[in-house]
Formats: sequence, C-alpha cells, structure tokens
Amino acid sequence: MANREAGYGFSAEIQAKLDSKYDIELEQQVRIWMESVTGEPLVQGMPQDVLLGPEMIHESLKDGVYLCQLMNVIVPGSCKPSKSKIAFKQMENISMFLTACEKYGVKKVDMFQTVDLFDNTNIGQVVQTIYALGRKCQSNNFEGPKLGPKESTPQTRQFNEEVLRRGESVIPMQMGSNKFQDTGADYGKRRQIIPDASSAK
Repeated sequence: MANREAGYGFSAEIQAKLDSKYDIELEQQVRIWMESVTGEPLVQGMPQDVLLGPEMIHESLKDGVYLCQLMNVIVPGSCKPSKSKIAFKQMENISMFLTACEKYGVKKVDMFQTVDLFDNTNIGQVVQTIYALGRKCQSNNFEGPKLGPKESTPQTRQFNEEVLRRGESVIPMQMGSNKFQDTGADYGKRRQIIPDASSAK
C-alpha cells in the first residue's frame, strides 16, 4: 500500500505543493528531540548532523513502532505497539499513537492522518504533529527534553456584576453608522431635482 504509483494531473500538483512546503530544519529539530526522549536513534548508524529528508523519515516511522515508543516515554503504558510486518497492524500502531496524542492534549487540527504517514503522502504534517506534541509536553510539565516554544495559556477575565450591568446599558452603534450623521435623514425618500433658476429663463 505504501508503494503506490505516482499520481497524475491534479493529485500530482497537490503532492508537489505538499513536498515544496516540507521544512527540513523543523524535521531536524523534531528528529533530535525524538532521539533525546527515547534514547534511540531514528535511523541506526546515522549521525545527527546528517539530514534525513522525508523519504527516510517515512521509512523510519511508517510501522508506527518508534512513535509508540516515543509516546510511552512521555506517558508510560499509553501504547502497546505490534512489531508485525502486516500493513494493517502497522497502521494500527500509527492510530494508537494519534489517539494517545489526542488524549495528551494535542489538537486534532495539528495531527496528521494515518495514511499521511503510511502512504507517504504528507510527511510534512507528520513532522508538524510531532512538533505539536513536543510543545504540548512543556504545557503538561514533561520533565524530558524540550522542543519549540511553550504553548501560550488562555487568560480568562473575570468581571463583577457592576461591570456587566454597565456593559448591558451600552447601545452599540449600527454598522456603517456615524454619530455625527443627521438622525433626521429621511431614508427611502425619492431624490428631488430642483431646476436651476438661470436655465429656466
């Protein structure tokens, strides 16, 4: 399934756009973070100063095992990956990782789809998901290595009853209105054309 023929026409254009947006520097940040968290290299025998690229990232992660190992360090026991070579078992591993990410607090909008990784159609989004997971680790006070800036926290404001009552008494201006415009204007009245006195002579 992962070795599909290249797309043609519109699908090929979409894939080309996705490939052009791939961020190799972000991939390197994510890779170093994963290896620091797990204590295991993503690609055996590959030094960290050698960039991998989307094809190698795909080959290293497509069975879902390394991702599950990563998640198990962050949340022990959250994933039980299978090391089977059967395609649907590998896809189950990926889905298991994504489910654990969602439970951990990663937003769905930041997550890739299983086929994005398994079918090698959007590795850039896979990298973005792992980056989002790294940032969420900081928000959840994970004591391991850091990745990216810490997520901002929402600032809720509390208003007392007096302030709320004052807000209810304010009459909002209508869109397009102006406080200086003539409130006595007769909207809908036909325009009157008054002939020029000089031209009437």
